[in-house]
Amino acid sequence: MSIATMVILTTLLVTSLFVVSGQAAEINFDRHVAPIFVSYCIECHSGDEPEGELSLVSAGLDELVTSRMWERVRDDEMPPKHPLADSDKNILKQWIDDGAVWGTSPIDPFAFTTSTRAGRDWWSLQPLRETRPPMSVGDSRNPIDAFVTERLAETGLTASPQADPRTLIRRLYFDLVGLPPSPATIDAFTADPSDIVYEQVVDDLLASKHYGERWARHWLDVVRFGESDGFERNFPRESAWPYRDWVINAFNADMPYDEFVRMQLIGDIIVGGIDGAAATGFWVSGVHNTVVGGSKRMKDLARQDELEDVLAIVGQSLLGMTVNCARCHNHKFDPITQKEYYTLASAISGLGFGERNERSESDSARLIDFESTLATLRSTLADLNHQARSRVLVARSSGHAEWSEPPQPFARWEFEGDLSDSIGHLHATATDGAQVKHGALVLDGKGFASTPVITKNVQAKTLEVLVQLDSLDQTGGGAISIEQVGGDAFDAIVFGERDPKHWMSGSSSFARYEPFGGTPETEAVDRAVHLVVVYSEDGNITAYRDGVIYGKTVRKSPIQSYAAGETEILFGLRHQPPGGNRFLSGKIHQAAFFDRALSASEVETLASGATNFVSESDMNEALSPVERDRRAKLQAEVAETAKLRDEHVASSTRKVYTLSAVQGATTNVLLRGDPENVGDLVTPAAIASVSGLPSDFELNADAPESLRRRKLAEWITSRENPLFTRVMVNRLWHHHFGAGIVDTPNDLGFNGGRPTHPELLEFLAWQFRENGYHLKPLHRLMVTSNVYRQASFALPPAQEASNEAIDVENRLLWRGNSRRLDAESLRDAMLSMSGKLGVDTGGPGFKDVSIVSNSGTTYYEPIDVDGEAFWRRTVYRFSPRGGRSSLLDTFDCPDPASSAPNRAVTTTPLQALSLLNNAFVLRMAEHFAARLMTQCGDELNDQITQAWRIAIGREPTPAERELSQKLVEKHGLSSLCRGLFNFNEFVTAQ
Repeated sequence: MSIATMVILTTLLVTSLFVVSGQAAEINFDRHVAPIFVSYCIECHSGDEPEGELSLVSAGLDELVTSRMWERVRDDEMPPKHPLADSDKNILKQWIDDGAVWGTSPIDPFAFTTSTRAGRDWWSLQPLRETRPPMSVGDSRNPIDAFVTERLAETGLTASPQADPRTLIRRLYFDLVGLPPSPATIDAFTADPSDIVYEQVVDDLLASKHYGERWARHWLDVVRFGESDGFERNFPRESAWPYRDWVINAFNADMPYDEFVRMQLIGDIIVGGIDGAAATGFWVSGVHNTVVGGSKRMKDLARQDELEDVLAIVGQSLLGMTVNCARCHNHKFDPITQKEYYTLASAISGLGFGERNERSESDSARLIDFESTLATLRSTLADLNHQARSRVLVARSSGHAEWSEPPQPFARWEFEGDLSDSIGHLHATATDGAQVKHGALVLDGKGFASTPVITKNVQAKTLEVLVQLDSLDQTGGGAISIEQVGGDAFDAIVFGERDPKHWMSGSSSFARYEPFGGTPETEAVDRAVHLVVVYSEDGNITAYRDGVIYGKTVRKSPIQSYAAGETEILFGLRHQPPGGNRFLSGKIHQAAFFDRALSASEVETLASGATNFVSESDMNEALSPVERDRRAKLQAEVAETAKLRDEHVASSTRKVYTLSAVQGATTNVLLRGDPENVGDLVTPAAIASVSGLPSDFELNADAPESLRRRKLAEWITSRENPLFTRVMVNRLWHHHFGAGIVDTPNDLGFNGGRPTHPELLEFLAWQFRENGYHLKPLHRLMVTSNVYRQASFALPPAQEASNEAIDVENRLLWRGNSRRLDAESLRDAMLSMSGKLGVDTGGPGFKDVSIVSNSGTTYYEPIDVDGEAFWRRTVYRFSPRGGRSSLLDTFDCPDPASSAPNRAVTTTPLQALSLLNNAFVLRMAEHFAARLMTQCGDELNDQITQAWRIAIGREPTPAERELSQKLVEKHGLSSLCRGLFNFNEFVTAQ
């Protein structure tokens, strides 16, 4: 029995078993009766309050109940509106007569396929079967021919002869690379259309870079890749294009399909860097609501909508199942429970949309080399500095060195064992992991320390800190801050807030965030550096590093003032409240606060007198001339290497719009999909009805996000997952033959189509998996078949009419399918014929839309653009949601707001008008004419011949030549070119 027949006739086949040679067959409740209850009854007769107080879910019906139930069914009162078929009535009558013996209780609604829904025995959920081609019938080039020829013979259909070489080579080019063949290519194949030559052309096209550009477009349609958010804000995504490029490159490299999908699901975990981030752009290729309302309920609903949208595309693109339909209740047509929907939601609950800064693997390796070189240089320099410091400190301790008495601060913290103020009463308190160790306040980037309030008014002031950083890549942590309690106003010594690796004075007034313009910090990870910022009454703010002015003085008047009893000092936090990039990671060895502005000489004295601090001048004086020269050279090498490292970081870092994973949430079933109606807690898992594949991920409800997603990726791409393999094989067939073996590429469930050649689909899926999931061999197998090479219209009229009477839609493939070029191929073909098709690949897309922001909403309007930058293949077009060009829109290019597994093909007057009057078409006609004149000179007959050969792939007939000549003589050569763009043979692949 074929799979298709089994799918359609499951219930009817069962009923045929009930009368054998006049004897009633034995009734099996689970197989015969339960499917009837599931299909027609339990929607009303189940739950806590079943209709008529009759539940048909569990055992317990007495004889009276069954008798009354039968009377209602017999008299067509139940089910209401849709009485049971006689075959189903016979089953129920015999079951009741035999004593109404119950089977599984409660009924398992997913056990068997019925006439109204799929069960766990549904064909697409079963393990792959190794299927052998039937014995060859007729001329069969490969196994595909054997399967198709057998079906044609069964139905009395006659196969069409092979298409002529010109038609075949043109069909092949548009299928595999989306571009027309050149006249020379057509001539060569027409001269020798042998299998050997044909197969070489196939191999050449599969090896072309244009193959990836063509087939990536199909995938981008499925995952609804767009370069704006959608919804009412519809912000552009300027950094989404790396995902498009990654897909193109993956197709060109013939990346195995299981790896192709795994990378899109967990590429950030597998390889990281730009490649991993670009691949996982899959998760965020769809729409994203950036305005979700202020209430918790609105936010929760928006989040659930977002998860459903992503699960819809995961289910449909990778599994061919509409899992999203189980959000509010068990799936009404496929064996997917509502609980399973939420276990899948748990697996992706760490989903986030956003940009990440990433670099490639080679750039990361080079950065490691820079860091290694820097570490070696700094280590050598640190050894020399240590010798110098030791000499200075020994001289100080022996009394041989002199320095001035340092100025007295308002408060000083030595961090020797505690956080006490060694002068006054501002004893600090540590929070969230900040702690005193080995004579320093140790900060881990999450904790900080704060003091009691200051009991006097403060205006002019000085902040001092001796600080060592854990990393020079920090951005915005405060070493010491004075703030109004709560953080509404503050001044601080901040690292890296506005300019990476630079010190600055942070303040609550953004106008005060003006850099000092000092040199980049290179040493603070190797030793403690001494920082002082002086706030003078005249508004001047001056920074000192190691006693030397840092950059330039900035003037911000009036300076921030602080009231008594409302002011505190912070260490390790730029300002309250804690969060964001405000934390510092490192060690503070000393700190002080002065309630006045210090002079330059006082700051120099502070730097010289800081415990264990040695100034540059003191170190140089302690070294010999040879050591000083060596130290200067090391410092220069450190500075130059750090500069090269920073330049490399800046040039190699790329913004990528991709998955921004957050901690996965614990997930509950939401009854009726309502976030406020919370049901049972679930753990990450998948769909149990997929045969031969465990669905339980064996994870806790609060498992790490990366582990949840990894388990989901392993389940989806498992060799034992039959959906995964069947879906992709069917997609390839769809694009080569005009319709899939299942004509709903995104849905292999009950509401989808039924396979026309189920055994062929099994054969191809098995071969695809066993050959390592490589797509190019599968392409090759399909396009080298006799079935693919058939002519679209070549049978005698009577035979064609006979075939159409049996199979008017050509689902059994008795001829080739004539297909209109899709919008992108149409535009690319015009570019190719005009000689203007660009060669640049990858990178940001060209923009043929204006981008206008108005009141927080972004609008995209098509604009007429021209020039080399806009002559690239259409796959490289910036593709926002909305704002398609009129040419693409008219020829059914889908808006990326939703998945487009098979494109609509319409025929409208607007299409003819576009090909006649569209500005792009007119320009391409002019360029086409210029190309012809360059190639053919002024010879009109040659121009006409070449125009037809380039555009249509053949020479014109005598009548066509005569009409072409009259058109050119009257309206010019570009008019002929425009006319050819409108020719049916141009816009279709026969």
